[in-house]
Amino acid sequence: MTTKLRKIIIGILSLSICLLSSLIWAKDLPVQQGLTLDLSIKAAMVAIQQCKDDGFTVSVAIVDQSGLLKVQLKADGAGPHTLDSSRRKAYTANSLRGPTQQFAELTVKNPELQGLARMNEHILLLGGGFPIKMGGEVVGGIGVGGAPGIKFDEVCASAALKVLNADDTFEK
Repeated sequence: MTTKLRKIIIGILSLSICLLSSLIWAKDLPVQQGLTLDLSIKAAMVAIQQCKDDGFTVSVAIVDQSGLLKVQLKADGAGPHTLDSSRRKAYTANSLRGPTQQFAELTVKNPELQGLARMNEHILLLGGGFPIKMGGEVVGGIGVGGAPGIKFDEVCASAALKVLNADDTFEK
């Protein structure tokens, strides 16, 4: 066998061993359910129901870790603007990694930070959005829009976070 052929065979065997060992290692890792579609739908429905029970018609949006829409529901009778506000609140909470009301208050206290509101067309610094944290990581965001006041939107979003078993509920 030539030296060149021997090196090729050793290289292929080494690569195969590396690939197999990484597959075996990955097999032993726990499977995390995370922010599944089914769980997101249940959480959004709980938020809609909480607001309905409180007398409000709202829209709820849940985005994934990338800020992309995972679920959006509009309650019967909710205004068309609630779709946009709920989606933007969810995006903002996920992107900025905190409650949207926190950033709204921050920009009032620190005018030099008002540029946060204009970072892109998806940002909305208005209460009613929370990041969704699981296992210590932000895996998405939830936004509720349409209740007559930020505190009411937040109650509904907090109810959804409980369904998601999120790390922090950010309850007020």
